[in-house]
Amino acid sequence: MLNRATIDRAVAAALEEDAPWGDVTSAYLIVETAIARADLVARESGVFSGGEVFEAAFRLTDPRIEVELVVEDGAWFAPGDVLATVEGPARGVLTAERVGLNFTQRMSGVATLTGRYVAEVAHTGARIADTRKTTPGLRAFERHAVVNGGGHNHRYSLSDAVMAKDNHLAVLSRKGVSITAALQGAIARLPHTTHVEVEVDRLDQIEAVLAAGVGTIMLDNFSLDDLRAGVAQVAGRATVEASGGVSLETVRAIAETGVDVISVGALTHSARALDLGLDVRIDLA
Repeated sequence: MLNRATIDRAVAAALEEDAPWGDVTSAYLIVETAIARADLVARESGVFSGGEVFEAAFRLTDPRIEVELVVEDGAWFAPGDVLATVEGPARGVLTAERVGLNFTQRMSGVATLTGRYVAEVAHTGARIADTRKTTPGLRAFERHAVVNGGGHNHRYSLSDAVMAKDNHLAVLSRKGVSITAALQGAIARLPHTTHVEVEVDRLDQIEAVLAAGVGTIMLDNFSLDDLRAGVAQVAGRATVEASGGVSLETVRAIAETGVDVISVGALTHSARALDLGLDVRIDLA
């Protein structure tokens, strides 16, 4: 998902946004021959993510800049740890600094938050999964970070799977169409490799959905008692996903109801950027 082409395209756009006509501060204050050496240092603990993206910010600014990643994506780190080193022409290092930091701070924040959710449910069989509530244009980056934190990816886009939500079911109901028949008709026309998931918000909707032979049923905003009842009712006939009302305070209890997957929009829409800094030393010789 996060390949070099995707990284370079997004990072190049970010560099153009940040220095559309060059970095005038560095160009006028820093001599051309100056060399910078810098350490990417953690100011707080967390999970590292975005190493290749960080490197790309410097490589695309000036290919003479060398970046060495000290830790791998997915590694936990402590305050004061050096995560990467940078060396090269000072003008380029200073120009790329903010873009490189912005990406890896954001991605490490997502990975760290995901890691905290994963730790809360580690004693259960539940997976923590992301959602499509991602920053536009940065989905591949944020989903990569979720995996670095020990989570799993949901469908990547609307093109990847059938996911009938409450609004889809409401349209069918208004048209007087049987939910079971509509789902069966769709499944009959779909390629056999396409997964089908349906969201329900009441226990009495479950049987009609299961009768169609769907792969996953999402129990949306269910109480803990209803989640337990829903898991018992499904009884292994489909994967059970819980969604809605999920936080670090509630995820453990949700996982203990026996659901297979817990999707958490907060992993990407509410993660704060982690505090990382680039400590730069400049040699004017």
